Formats: sequence, structure tokens, C-alpha cells
Amino acid sequence: MPVSSKASSVGRFVAGLALSLTCSIGFASTAAQPSHGIAMHGDLKYGPQFTHFDYTNPSAPKGGDVRRASIGTFDSFNPFIIKGTDAEGVGLIYDTLTTRSDDEPFSEYGLLAKEIYLPEDRRWIEFELHESARFSDGEPVRADDVVYTFKLLREQGSPFYKAYYAGISSIEARSDTRVRFEFGESENRELPLIVGQVPILPKHYWEGRDFSKPSLDIPVGSGPYTIESYDAGRSVTYTRNPQYWGSELPVNRGRYNFDHITYDYYRDSTVALEAFKAGEYDFRQENASKAWATGYTGAPFDDGRIVKQTIPHDNPTGMQAFVMNTRRPIFEDARVREALAYAFDFEWTNKNLFYSAYTRSHSYFSNSEMAARELPTPAELKILEPVRDQVPPEVFTEVYNAPTTNGDGRIRSHLREALRLLRSAGWTLDDGTLRNADGETMQFEILLVQKEFERVVAPFIRNLERMGISASIRLVDVSQYINRIRQFDFDMIVSGFGQSTSPGNEQRDYWHSSMADQPGSRNIIGIKNPAVDYLVGQVISAPDRKQLVLRTRALDRVLQWNHYVIPQYHISAYRVAYWDKFGIPEQSPRYALGFENWWVRP
Repeated sequence: MPVSSKASSVGRFVAGLALSLTCSIGFASTAAQPSHGIAMHGDLKYGPQFTHFDYTNPSAPKGGDVRRASIGTFDSFNPFIIKGTDAEGVGLIYDTLTTRSDDEPFSEYGLLAKEIYLPEDRRWIEFELHESARFSDGEPVRADDVVYTFKLLREQGSPFYKAYYAGISSIEARSDTRVRFEFGESENRELPLIVGQVPILPKHYWEGRDFSKPSLDIPVGSGPYTIESYDAGRSVTYTRNPQYWGSELPVNRGRYNFDHITYDYYRDSTVALEAFKAGEYDFRQENASKAWATGYTGAPFDDGRIVKQTIPHDNPTGMQAFVMNTRRPIFEDARVREALAYAFDFEWTNKNLFYSAYTRSHSYFSNSEMAARELPTPAELKILEPVRDQVPPEVFTEVYNAPTTNGDGRIRSHLREALRLLRSAGWTLDDGTLRNADGETMQFEILLVQKEFERVVAPFIRNLERMGISASIRLVDVSQYINRIRQFDFDMIVSGFGQSTSPGNEQRDYWHSSMADQPGSRNIIGIKNPAVDYLVGQVISAPDRKQLVLRTRALDRVLQWNHYVIPQYHISAYRVAYWDKFGIPEQSPRYALGFENWWVRP
């Protein structure tokens, strides 16, 4: 997607589970039979005897070194806390109880877990661990490590974990290799799947260490890679663990083929692109349309040494937007937020700056069946009825579309409509300056971390100036940007809300009132809206796929018509370039790029 975030791996999570079990340690109730995987809705694609995912090559050779790039710097190998900037790729050192299939909407298969016990009412779940599972220091992975991990993350980790896993009422190690989760929420179907997605941390390593502080001490994990070396803030190298316990599991066969993966850090994308063309690293995913249209030229492209490719995908693209911090008084009024959207001329921007590469976003669930693109059906109206008096009336009568132009740059009619809305909110244009009843001028700062976005923001600012609004750009480095976002210290930013094929518990972290004042949460907008809270609960408790789609559309409508953001754009394909050294599986996964399935040709 055009704007990425380090929370993308979290954006793949989903939720739902509950039920109680009465059985002796080591035995499951007859109500729950052992399974190799679980699905959110419907059946699993892969049966218990499957040997590998269809989008991998089980005969892929192991070996070779790969270099990649990251922007900025890092000062920590702890990605689970809100302090510090974690190193790119650090997730490679950890295993989870389950792992996702990238060609199903939402199914999880056992990784650390050999067997999964889940009753029909989903009030509990049990995982039986592989006895052979080992951390990188040789110590066994045990149920106590699972219990310790969840306690540590919910008490000392990012606020995300406390919100995302709020439905867990208890976690118990029933034996050395069996762990049981019980759920307080009876209608959270997603919870059994997302508890399996947490990286399991070694209790013996973290006990006695300060988990709350960023550190460059090399941690112990159980995943396919270990940290081999690093140059603080400049590069980090991961090496494939030859003793990796899970290398022959069906979910891993044909994956994690590179011997070494190095991430080199660059100060900005322009420098990084030139380094790529000079052969300093091997693979690049491009987010900037101008660079994609004009920067990937030269001898290595002409003679085929570098391959440039667009790979379609079926992922929801979520919402990328100008995000307003509603904690700021200037953005409290929805009429003001709606008015500002008329100053962003997407059609002109797309034609003149993006080579017409993008599609306008109107929904928080773009490129998916969850997007509210038509009037609500009777079934959806039934979902919305309890909050009728708490939402804008347009939710029931109109389909939301962000302001649209003909792309010629003449938007006087749009600016007139914006000024009408601003007047209704108490703002008046006086001698070229917009003021409120107290004589205060409308001014705010747009905080950026990507220099490339200045060219996108500048025309928006010029249109704001025509309405008497003073907006400025503040460009900061990655570390400062992350810290300011975590503390909600901004007026407006360009950001994104990534979505999965099965929305669930992450919606609480995005929109729920309980997260609005939690530093480090993803409710960066500062939403405190009872109607949104209600609909988030409805999404999380959806009993089946049909209801999930309807409830997500209802949530989408209420978010749209509250004008919390100024929608930007999306693209439903990966733009990648790579030096011609890789082997690639014949079949691509529908819902991921799948670079971890590639290999270096001998």
C-alpha cells in the first residue's frame, strides 16, 4: 500500500474465541477434537496431511545472501514496547503458536502448536506444543513460556496487546506442553485465531531483564533466523539457524530459504533507490509512483539484470489519508473536518504527480467486500438502528464519496462549499484570513517523515491558503516522528489504517474510546464516539462471514460520515524490483507478497 507502517504485521491479526473445558491435565474434552488448524469462518483449505502451502516450492534450495534496505535508524531489538525504534526484520527470530495461510481469507495452522483444541462455542482454546520445539539457545519451548509471554506483553508491552487481547479471562499451563486460554467474551470468534499469532518469548531469558526499555542486547527466539551481527543504527544481519527445530514442518517447507538477510539503513528513499541501482542491495518494494514511473531506468533494467514487476493482490488496502488529531480544538467540529477535505484535489494530484497510478479511496476497507459502496441494505439498517440518534443522518440516506474534481486544478466551487461549511462552524474569512468568533486564526502543522510527501502536501496547502487557512509542513526524522505519534503530539499527519480480509479485534485499537488516551495506541485520531464503540463490538462478535461483512460496512459508514480523515488513494498491486538472482514459486499467494518463499538461484 502507498503508506506502510511497522504495525503492518499486527494489521494481519484477527479475533474470536471462548468456552470452558472440564478435563484433567493432558486430556481434551470430547467436545473439542484435535486439529492441525482453525478457520475464522468455513473450512480449512489444507487438510491434516498437507505437505506444504501451494504458493511455496518445497524443493527450493537453501543458501545465498540477500541484502535489503530500510529508511531511518534503529536502537532496539524489542518490537513489543512503545519505546525505541526496532530493527527491521526482527520478527524473523520468533515463532508463534500458529501461522497464517496466505491464500485463505483467515485460517491459522499449527507452528509451535502440534494440535489445537477448539470447541464449537469457542469459549476456550488449547494448544498442544511440539515436544521438539526449541529456542535458539537450545532450551525447550514450554507452556510456561506462553503464559509468561501474554502476561509480559499485556502488562509491559505496547497498549495494543492489552486492548487486542482484552477478551482473554485466563491462561493456564495444563502440562509442560499444553496451554489453555479461556475467554470472557462469548461472541469473539476471532480471539482463538489471534492468540496464536503472538511471538512466544523465552521466560528464562526475559526474567530478570528490563522488558520496558529498548535494548540492543541480542534476544533469544525460536524462529528460523537469529541475529548474527549489527552496526547500531546502520545495519543488521540475520542468519538462518541450521538447528531450527521447525524447518521440516509443512507450514515452513519451501520458506525461509536465504542463508543471510541483511538490512542496510539509508537516510531517505532517494538515496536508497540510487544504492539499489548501483547493486548495493537486492530487492526493493516501491511505494512512490513518481519513482516507479521515472526512476527505474538505466543499463541494469535494459539488459535484464534488474527485473521490474507489478504483482496484483487481493488484500484490502484500508485507508490512507490526511489524519486529523481531534484532540486539537481546531479539529473537534466535524464540519471543519469535512470542509478541509475540499482542499485536497486528488484527481489533479493523481494526473500531475502520480502518473495516474492510483485509485481514490472512499472507504476504510477499500478493495474489499467490506467497503460501504452502496446504500445500506435492510439487514445493515437493522445493525445501525440502535445508534440512529448518535450518527450523522447521511449514514442512512447517502453513499459517502470524498470530494471529486475533474482534475484541471480549478476547484473554486469546492472551496466555496468548504467556506460554507466553515461559516456554519463559526469561522469567517476576513481580509484573506480565516478567523473564529474569538478572533483566532485557523492554522495547523502537517507532520511528515517522508520527504517525498512534500510534493503531495504542497498543493493541498496552497488550496488551504485560498480559504484563509495557514498550514505548514514539519519534516522530522523517523525516531522523532514515532515518538510524537505515540504521544499524539501532532495536528495532522499522512498515515494509514491497514486492514485484513477478516476485520476484528484490531478495530478496537483503531477506533474505540478506551484507546483514545492510551499513548502508543493506534487510535491516533482520538475518536471517542459511543456509536463507533458499539459497532466495533458488533464487528468483533460477528457470528459468521455474512454478518462480519454487514457489520464492517456499518462501521465504515459511521467512520466515513464523521469525516475523521481526508481520504487519499490506494493501489491493489505490489510494485517490486529485484536483481535477477532469485527463484520464485510458480503460484503467488493471494494475500501477501511472499518474499520469504523466494530463494537465491544456485
